[in-house]
Amino acid sequence: MSHFENYDYLKTSDACVKCGKCLPDCTIFGINGDEATSPRGFIDLLGAYQRNEIPLDKDAKNIFETCFLCTTCVSICPNSLPTDTLIENIRYEIAQKFGISWFKRVFFFLLKHRSFMDSSFKLGSILSPLLFKRLGDSIQPRIPLPFLKNRIFGGLAHKSFLNSYPEEIPTKKNSQARKVAIFIGCLGNYNYKTIGNSLIFILNELGIDVKLAKKQKCCGAPAYFTGDFESVDWLVRENVAYFESFIDEVEAVLIPEATCAAMILEDWERFMQKDSKLKERIQKLLPKFHMATHFLESQTQLTEYLANLQGDTEKSQSITYHDPCHARKVLGIYKEPRKLLAQNYRLIEMENPNACCGFGGVTMQTERFELAREVGSKKAQMIQATNADFVAAECSACRMQLNNALHAENVKIPFSHPLELIAEAIKRGGQESLH
Repeated sequence: MSHFENYDYLKTSDACVKCGKCLPDCTIFGINGDEATSPRGFIDLLGAYQRNEIPLDKDAKNIFETCFLCTTCVSICPNSLPTDTLIENIRYEIAQKFGISWFKRVFFFLLKHRSFMDSSFKLGSILSPLLFKRLGDSIQPRIPLPFLKNRIFGGLAHKSFLNSYPEEIPTKKNSQARKVAIFIGCLGNYNYKTIGNSLIFILNELGIDVKLAKKQKCCGAPAYFTGDFESVDWLVRENVAYFESFIDEVEAVLIPEATCAAMILEDWERFMQKDSKLKERIQKLLPKFHMATHFLESQTQLTEYLANLQGDTEKSQSITYHDPCHARKVLGIYKEPRKLLAQNYRLIEMENPNACCGFGGVTMQTERFELAREVGSKKAQMIQATNADFVAAECSACRMQLNNALHAENVKIPFSHPLELIAEAIKRGGQESLH
């Protein structure tokens, strides 16, 4: 199965005018300055590959796996060339030729089978005190194995977010309430549960009923960026069928994760382009899917609600905001979280909030982490220069990466999701405590 068989790399290669506008802001080129690992380098190599001038060997594999898929090049290219789509497709060919590492296959299996993932995290949370030490909302292995050296990870939940609430959560404030569903994402479900807790709290304050989409599957992004298209195909089909079963009951489906939102809103339809019937079903669903802050800022009275709080009117706490690549570059969402946060916090912009944090996906975090560490170091220094009280971003992948980077650079600025900060502002304003 392949939705992108015979992808025309030459079409993009011929359209590239080699202007070089993509180079200064390219995440990987900014590290090594190697033309081969740059957007126009990737495009040129893929054209040569389709012309049978170079083989798809391990050297090519190593080159194409250095791309962070940050989409910076796409956003600034005068021809809007889809370099990210090319990389995603060549990684599928790489996976077909060289296979996928066993630990990635295990991970993708768990993403497809939530009951096994639930059990794994439950066991991990029990063993966590023995194997890990806690660092804020993260954990660090007590045994410094080479591939885990100085790494920190999101915390392990004994009970996932989805398993912590009933499926229907009615507001206490309005018998004729609006109703939305939540697509929480895997990291929010298992590692950073306070994101979902905060979102439910905020919706309750606004008088909006909540439906937890308990049978949701992974959005498919980790497998997609790795080239495991078979897993992506299965996950998309399962999710589409599930959300179709209740989509008419809710006004919207809120996603508090940039990567999940971009995968659903941009990549599901593109991935299924050869399955016209499923593509049409996806198109019918998409108008109801929203990033959480985008919906809360544009479709509710939350901004006014926050502005009228009786709490910290002096805005004694400050934040600096990091723009997740999938939020700002892919979905164009960056003003909304800032507008919400600015009601109760002083905003201090870092040097380049739009620069990639360096997460880069499963392969980057497991087999190319030295690249992720170098990119993260630059971002951590930008954050430190603001001297803000918090750094925020609507993305748990960024959270994990930046927590690592801040820890490595000894920067004592904690990371908080914007929904967590908004919920805390409401709490300071004299409202009920967080769930």
